[in-house]
Amino acid sequence: MRKLTKKSKVIAVAASVALVAVGGGTAYAYWTTTGNGSGTAANSAGGGTVTLHASFDAGLAPGNSVPVTYTADNSTNTGTVVGALTANVTTSVPECLPEWFTVSAATTNTPVAANSTGTQVGSGTLEFLNSTANQDACKSAVVTVTVGSV
Repeated sequence: MRKLTKKSKVIAVAASVALVAVGGGTAYAYWTTTGNGSGTAANSAGGGTVTLHASFDAGLAPGNSVPVTYTADNSTNTGTVVGALTANVTTSVPECLPEWFTVSAATTNTPVAANSTGTQVGSGTLEFLNSTANQDACKSAVVTVTVGSV
């Protein structure tokens, strides 16, 4: 075996560092998703029924969160008010556990005019918790936020 020159050693070390930097040691997962949800709320005072929607942008991945927007459609001839919102998460793949997600729903008593659509009634955050368990099943799952009002 022939001896390495100083120049050859420097090249070998540089190549090793480059190889580690390009492919070594770091792994990450990324999911691109979009989502939505819906629900219905009836005003106990008889002010009408609205259809509620939850929407969020793509980019949900383990360990991060995305903002959620809650809107209401009122197809009746009577205006109403949406009070406190409730929200929960379901997934289309049983191995992608809903417990891996948290969702918040903040609102105040928001008026929704008669015969209106898309009235913003609240906002929140959907978080995909980073678990030590294998979360690969969520790569192909559809995440749905279901919203209601009490």
